[in-house]
Amino acid sequence: MSLVGKKFPSISVDAMSEMGDNLKINIFEEAVNNNKKVLLFWYPKDFTFVCPTELHAFQAALPEFEKRNTIVIGASCDTNEVHFAWLNTPKNNGGIEGVTYPILADTTRNLASALDILDAEWVYNEELNDEILEGSNVTFRATYLIDETGKIFHESVNDMPLGRNVNEYLRLVDAYTHVQTKGEVCPANWEEGKEAMSADRLSTAAYLAQN
Repeated sequence: MSLVGKKFPSISVDAMSEMGDNLKINIFEEAVNNNKKVLLFWYPKDFTFVCPTELHAFQAALPEFEKRNTIVIGASCDTNEVHFAWLNTPKNNGGIEGVTYPILADTTRNLASALDILDAEWVYNEELNDEILEGSNVTFRATYLIDETGKIFHESVNDMPLGRNVNEYLRLVDAYTHVQTKGEVCPANWEEGKEAMSADRLSTAAYLAQN
């Protein structure tokens, strides 16, 4: 079930800072208390393959998100200790040294379960006469954009092998900010500086006639 248009779950989760500080972060409160948008991206596991490319890509784009009043936070179900070890592993050895945004350590899987993004399913086992968990029990590549009121305005989920396009999230933040400030809607492939539309039939017809 989609969570777009709903408030982000107000759940506090352990997290690790680049300096090795153990934190508690509540994504909903980060947005509301700081009056900022939040980009939260989940990845399956530390010390894997596609994952470090994404963490470095979000780091490279961090100044652009900051210009847009947007906080970036990563997340997986690994422990803080594993996060810190990965943060201290050089990039040329598959590590994420140089990443400066916090990373959630949802070891309880409380938040991931609330978002329903775990690769896990309870299946009845006749031999045990009980249910057992099947799947990796780690998260898919889920991404959430949350506005200043704590409302989710975008969610997407990729399968494990599929890395994300970070620029698309910058575009979505730009589009949502345009809607917030201008009251217009953003057509297909809209980018900052391009023409938007009023939400009515005549404006749509005029836009289509010109494009």
